[in-house]
Amino acid sequence: MQNFISQDFFRVIGSVCDENHVEGYVIGGYVRDSLLARTCKDIDIVVTGNGIDIAQQVAHKLGNNIHVSVFKNFGTAMLQFGEWNIEFVGARKESYNSDSRKPTVESGSLVDDQKRRDFTINALAIGLNSSDKGQLLDPFEGINDLNKGILRTPLDPTITYSDDPLRMMRAVRFAAQLGFTIEKDSLNAIAENRDRIKIVSKERISDELNKIILSDIPSVGFKILFDTKLLHLIFPQMTALYGVEFVGNKGHKDNFYHTLQVLDNISLNTKNLWLRWAAILHDIAKPATKRFEEGTGWTFHGHEDKGARMVPIIFNQLKLPLNEKMKYVQKLVLLHLRPIVLAQNVVTDSAVRRLLFEAGDDIYDLMTLCQADITSKNETKVKKYLHNFELVKEKLEEVESKDKVRNWQPPVTGEMIMKAFNLKPGPEIGVIKNAIREAILDGIIRNEFQEAWHFMIEKGKIMGLSPVNN
Repeated sequence: MQNFISQDFFRVIGSVCDENHVEGYVIGGYVRDSLLARTCKDIDIVVTGNGIDIAQQVAHKLGNNIHVSVFKNFGTAMLQFGEWNIEFVGARKESYNSDSRKPTVESGSLVDDQKRRDFTINALAIGLNSSDKGQLLDPFEGINDLNKGILRTPLDPTITYSDDPLRMMRAVRFAAQLGFTIEKDSLNAIAENRDRIKIVSKERISDELNKIILSDIPSVGFKILFDTKLLHLIFPQMTALYGVEFVGNKGHKDNFYHTLQVLDNISLNTKNLWLRWAAILHDIAKPATKRFEEGTGWTFHGHEDKGARMVPIIFNQLKLPLNEKMKYVQKLVLLHLRPIVLAQNVVTDSAVRRLLFEAGDDIYDLMTLCQADITSKNETKVKKYLHNFELVKEKLEEVESKDKVRNWQPPVTGEMIMKAFNLKPGPEIGVIKNAIREAILDGIIRNEFQEAWHFMIEKGKIMGLSPVNN
């Protein structure tokens, strides 16, 4: 393990621990990720003494006026050294009350500290003192679990998850990120303790959920959340997508698994968290809009509009940001059918202009979402859709270069309209502005000042307005 602690700061930490006659270890994610050949810049140091004192002494020895952030309530201290974030804490043991995931803490040994860890692969420690430098301490056979790709708790999983229910979300997250399997007893314990997730803050749950969404194959995590029924508690609108209903021999597709496929599809092309959220929410209103129509079959009319209206509710429920990110997701959900309709029909300039006008700079993200939404098992149908999508993309480029309607600004402003007809602010201004916009989008006039101005004058005359000095 010597190569894992070859950085100079590990030598300094070890010497400071020797001088203070305490044991020092690097533990947790850094050790795990190093063994998996994964990059990790966050380093946890546990000492059998006062972690804050050791951190301050290490910072002094490293020099360069390194600032130490101290968190006395948690008994931890953190410093940044180059690209590394190093956190120090004293070894401890914990006990929990049933109504909180905040433990009662007291000093302990390294093994006590390893027992409180969530998984055996996160309980691995490497000695830093001169007496055990580079020695791996693995009382719970975490190396074996790491080699087998298994997530297992150091202690009874029922106790581990009941004590701190956020660990259930972390288990799912690690399974998704690392491609590991949650050990059977541990998986059963998650299902049995799922109601305990209610004592965890929505912010912490969403933080883990976002990390699952950002994994390479997010469906892995969502399937575990669904199977353990955790998803039913934290995101019931998504579980409502599950299932197929039949009338006679006519059924619709399972929109839960369709959504997971769209999410996986889009994850091949983007790391944008909010674009992935748009994939999750694009069909979220299908259960609410589902109808069976004789002669037609199952329909979901208006699910894009209702889905867009559900986005703020879901973001608020999950304590996701109610800002431009939410509006971005809402826009993509609202527009997600539009490129698909274009790909099915003859692409007109007018339809493309309107799509560009409404999508603005998000047009290419919208196209990425719509291509991910093609999940048919009919290869001929998929090829046709993809071919048509390329035609739509070409048309988007052509129309935008010609008409410049993306992020459109009116060539004639409301102030110009008021001056042209000597008007005070009133509804006539909006009527004329809307008419100019529609004329540009329909291709009646070009998106430039002179044509818009002449159109404005004629529209005003039709409305009984007299232009000034014209």
